[in-house]
Amino acid sequence: MLPVKVSIIPDFFDLTVHNTTSSSIGNIPLLDIKTPALTPNQRLAKRVFDLTLTSLFLVPALPVMAIIWLLVRLIDGSPVILTQSRVGENGRIIKIRKFRTMRPKANNDEEETVNPAIKNANDPRITKLGRWLRRSSLDELPQFFTVLSGEMSLVGPRPELPRLFAQYLPWQRVRLTIPQGITGWWQVNGRSDKPLMFNTEYDQYYIQNYSIWLDIYILLKTFWIVLRGRGAY
Repeated sequence: MLPVKVSIIPDFFDLTVHNTTSSSIGNIPLLDIKTPALTPNQRLAKRVFDLTLTSLFLVPALPVMAIIWLLVRLIDGSPVILTQSRVGENGRIIKIRKFRTMRPKANNDEEETVNPAIKNANDPRITKLGRWLRRSSLDELPQFFTVLSGEMSLVGPRPELPRLFAQYLPWQRVRLTIPQGITGWWQVNGRSDKPLMFNTEYDQYYIQNYSIWLDIYILLKTFWIVLRGRGAY
C-alpha cells in the first residue's frame, strides 16, 4: 500500500463550536462543543443592560404607545395588538406583540406573504396607518415588554416564525444559541431589504463578536436607520 496522507474536514456546522474550550484526559485532547455562546458574566451584563435601557426608554414611550393604541383602535378597529408565536433562544416558543398594521382579516399571521422569506413593500393588506407604523418602526414598541420579561433582548438575532424555522438547515440554528432581539446586526445591515434566508451570516458574526459595545453600536445605528425609514415595511 502507498503511504497516502488523508485529511478530512469535520462537519462543524452541525455543532455549536463558537467559544469552544479544550481539556484533556491523560494524553487525550478533548474539545468542549457545548460551551455557551455567552459566558455567565456576559449574559448577566447583557440582562442588566437590557433592563436598564428598556426601563429608561419606556418612561417617555408609554404616552406614545397610548396614542398609537388609540389611533389604531379608531382608524383600523380591533384588535389593536397582534400576538405572534416565534422561536426564541434554544428553540423555546415565545410570544411577541406588535401594533397591528394589516387589515383585521387579512391573515392570522402578518408575515405570511406569497414568498414568506421576503417582505413585500407593496403588500395590499397593510393599512395606511400600518404602513406609517412600519416605516417608523413604531409598531415594534410593545416588544419592549417582552424584553422586560426576559424572553427577548434589545439586540440579538430576530426571533423566527416556527414554520420558517422548520425549514432551517442545521448550521442555521446557531442563531438560537443566544437571546433573540428586537434589532440586530442583520437589521442594521439591510433590514427588510434582505431576505430572511440570508441573515444567518450576520447573526453568526454578531454571536462570534458579541460585546456590550457592539450592542451599543447596533442600537445607535438602529436609531439612525429608523429616522431615515430605510428598509422597514
